[in-house]
Amino acid sequence: MTGIDGKVVAITGAGSGIGEATALLLAERGARLVLGARRSERLGDLVTRIEKAGGSAVQLRTDVTRRADLQALVALAAERFGRLDVLISNAGIGTVSPLDDLRVDEWDRMVDVNIKGVLHGIGAALPVFRAQGSGHFITTASTAAFRVVPAMAVYAGTKVAVRAICEGLRQEAGDALRVTTVSPGMVDTEFAEASTNPHIRAEISQARDRIAIPPEAVARALAFAVEQPHTVDVNEIVVRPTAQS
Repeated sequence: MTGIDGKVVAITGAGSGIGEATALLLAERGARLVLGARRSERLGDLVTRIEKAGGSAVQLRTDVTRRADLQALVALAAERFGRLDVLISNAGIGTVSPLDDLRVDEWDRMVDVNIKGVLHGIGAALPVFRAQGSGHFITTASTAAFRVVPAMAVYAGTKVAVRAICEGLRQEAGDALRVTTVSPGMVDTEFAEASTNPHIRAEISQARDRIAIPPEAVARALAFAVEQPHTVDVNEIVVRPTAQS
C-alpha cells in the first residue's frame, strides 16, 4: 500500500501538539486513525472533529509507560480495521532542569516515557508487522538528540537513546519494514509548561514565542514519510525553525 489513503495509523501522544496535528492531517488524507493519549477528554474531542470532517478514528486512553496499554492500542487497530500499517510513537515529556536541581523523580519519568514508551510500542507492533510482512515505525525524537544544551542533559540523553534504538531497529528491520525518526526543534506546543523550574520554564516560553514553528509543520514531515512507496524508507527528518541555532 502506497500513499496515505486507507492506511491504518496508530498515534501515541495524540491529545495535543504534534500528535493532534498529525492525526488531523492524516485523517484529511484518508488514513484510519487509532489514537492514544492519557487525556481521554482530549482524545474524544479529536475523534469527534475527525468524524465530523468525514474521517475515521477510534480512541483508547494510553499511558506509554504501561506495556499493556501499547498492546491494547495495537490490538484495537486490528479489531477495528483489521491491520496496523504505521505506529507513530509521539508521546514524550520534557521536564527540563539543571542537574543541580536533583529532580530525580522527573529524570525517571522522562526515561519511562521517552525511552521505555518507545520500546513498549516496538514490542507491541513488531510482531504484528512481521506477521503482516509490512509496517512502518515513526518516532518523534528532538533536535536535542543532536545538540545538548544546559538544563537539557537528561532530556537530550533520552532523545539520543531514541535515535540509537530506532537506528538499530532500522538495521534489523529487513526489507519489509520501514523506520523513520523525526526530530523537531522548537515547536509551538505545551513543552515549556512541563518544566517545574520557573526560570527554565520562562526561558523556554520566551524562545517559543519568538521562533517556534507550528505543530502542523512537523505533521507534514511525518506525512511525507508515510506516503512514500514501500520501497522508500525515509529514515531521519529534522524540522526546526529557520531562526533556531
